[in-house]
Amino acid sequence: MTEAEGHIVRLLARRPELAGAESSIRSLAGLLAGCLRDGGTILACGNGGSAADADHMVCELAKGFLLPRPLQNPLRDTLVRTLERTLGPAGLGLARRLQVGYRAVSLCSNSALLTAIANDQGPDAVFAQQILGLGRKGDLLVCLSTSGKSMSVLAAAATAKSLGLSTALLTGPGAALPAGLFDVVVSVPGTNAGEIQDLHRPVYHAVCAFAEAVRAG
Repeated sequence: MTEAEGHIVRLLARRPELAGAESSIRSLAGLLAGCLRDGGTILACGNGGSAADADHMVCELAKGFLLPRPLQNPLRDTLVRTLERTLGPAGLGLARRLQVGYRAVSLCSNSALLTAIANDQGPDAVFAQQILGLGRKGDLLVCLSTSGKSMSVLAAAATAKSLGLSTALLTGPGAALPAGLFDVVVSVPGTNAGEIQDLHRPVYHAVCAFAEAVRAG
């Protein structure tokens, strides 16, 4: 068993209630790892607690999560020289602490932009408008919605598909979704938003760890 595979196996062992979602979790892990391998960007969005989860997921990708991510040459040597020349000994120390970061952006974090879009174009456009500027073919949009009914999330996915992005959704049970809108749907059990979000977190932790292990080789 590879290190990457181990993250999925341990997730399912710890959370047996996710057994019914195993296939979709594996598909999401593969999509995430493949997007990063090919130089794509992970975009993430959600509302309320799911917005916090989108931020959290991006955090695990943009810096080291479970594995060290040392910079490789020639970039490392270039940073060492430039930062030491600019900042002195402090710059040298900084260069040694910097890590490989994966291309990942939360669409929930820029409050000025979010409120401008909501005010000028409507709240259902808050993610779709950002995707028009940031999304490119080969990227992956990861949506989080406990109900699967959020208009801003559905509009984001439709916009992403129009641009050639792959799309994935973490949601709860029984979500009625437009056909073909999402390439992968991870539906977890739960009777309320809190219970569903409590299962979304270990899922995105596991798939981020999977992708990191794949990238580490």
